[in-house]
Amino acid sequence: MRDVEGPDGLRLRHYRPAEQARPRVVFAHGGGFVLGDLDTHDRICRRLADACDVEVLAVEYRLAPEHPYPAAIDDVAAVLRWARPVAVAGDSAGGYLATMACLRLRDAGEQLPEAQVLMFPNTDLTLAQPSVVDEGSGHALDTDFLTWAVAQWTPRAADRVPASPLLVADLHGMPATVIVTAEHDALRDEGNAYARRLAEAGVRVLHRQEPGLEHNFIQQDATSEEAAAADERLFADIRTLLRG
Repeated sequence: MRDVEGPDGLRLRHYRPAEQARPRVVFAHGGGFVLGDLDTHDRICRRLADACDVEVLAVEYRLAPEHPYPAAIDDVAAVLRWARPVAVAGDSAGGYLATMACLRLRDAGEQLPEAQVLMFPNTDLTLAQPSVVDEGSGHALDTDFLTWAVAQWTPRAADRVPASPLLVADLHGMPATVIVTAEHDALRDEGNAYARRLAEAGVRVLHRQEPGLEHNFIQQDATSEEAAAADERLFADIRTLLRG
């Protein structure tokens, strides 16, 4: 592992599971658009590199509220152009940034990664899906925090529809997708709906809703056997997708 400088001076962290080159995955961390960095998600990136035999290039993108929409999308898209990875991945807000960066490249007619890996992603910034209320209390992601975080990222309410991947009119041409959601997650329904919409657009989708688990279970493997088992299923899906 080593830190490197990416495009526009962005700080990146490069993980290699072996001396020989491996397929490269760009990773965007979660944190509600306002939190997180390379250190908070260091262990996830190490596990992803080892379990899937890939190089991981983690991005320390700019955070809201100092840098609101679309700054972090600009950053992730710039790294995709620079690194030309086989896949882009992210958890929660990072999953959102991963797929929004792919939409940015698609709409510009630029080269896309072959795959995107979306772990319990934000996809509807209008927060209109039922699980925002049904699962937004007593679990890992609270509706009050989610509402606040979205407001930091998109202080102009008018931006929230065009900034929501679920609400994009046409999803044709997006990369093959792994998407995992959790039963007890405020973001569950928007993640499930995005998986359906991608499949309806002809995108190859491997989608699983993990029963009994909460938002961000990817960080809970050390304390939960159920989360650890779900992580292994996710890594297996990623390996399947990357092998075609």
